[in-house]
Amino acid sequence: MQAAPFTRQDFRAALGLFATGVTIVTARAQDGTPVGLTANSFNSVSMTPPLVLWSLALQAGSMPVFQTCSHYAIHILEAGQRELAERFATRGVDRFADLTWTAGAGGAPLLDGAAAVLECRNRSRHEEGDHVILVGEVEQCRYRGEAAPLIFHGGRFHTALPSSGG
Repeated sequence: MQAAPFTRQDFRAALGLFATGVTIVTARAQDGTPVGLTANSFNSVSMTPPLVLWSLALQAGSMPVFQTCSHYAIHILEAGQRELAERFATRGVDRFADLTWTAGAGGAPLLDGAAAVLECRNRSRHEEGDHVILVGEVEQCRYRGEAAPLIFHGGRFHTALPSSGG
């Protein structure tokens, strides 16, 4: 039996049914400028050594920074950080305006208030389709165990999974 063809929109809608956490990934450009973006394409890879991955579109304006930086920080967002997630997902704005941050490993900006922060060495990059998969080796890890996660599902942010109505 041959599967029915599907559209790009069908594929996107199907993927939207997979609930994910929300992260902000930050790094420093070679000139010292802080760079960051919201990403939900995040996952663990290995406990020993501690490895994580995330992906970035090839056409992303920040791609040159993430291709060449030595380190980046992955911030796992908590439920109260929806506005921050939206800010770092918006194009054409100064994402770091009026934000307090400190420099972490390799100068990567560390934002306040995240449920967890993973400071990563930029270990490897793998081009697949229209994205690059970035693998980071975690050098520092901090977390707040009581934090509730910010969730992305069905194209929207949630602080709890929506009920199925049944």
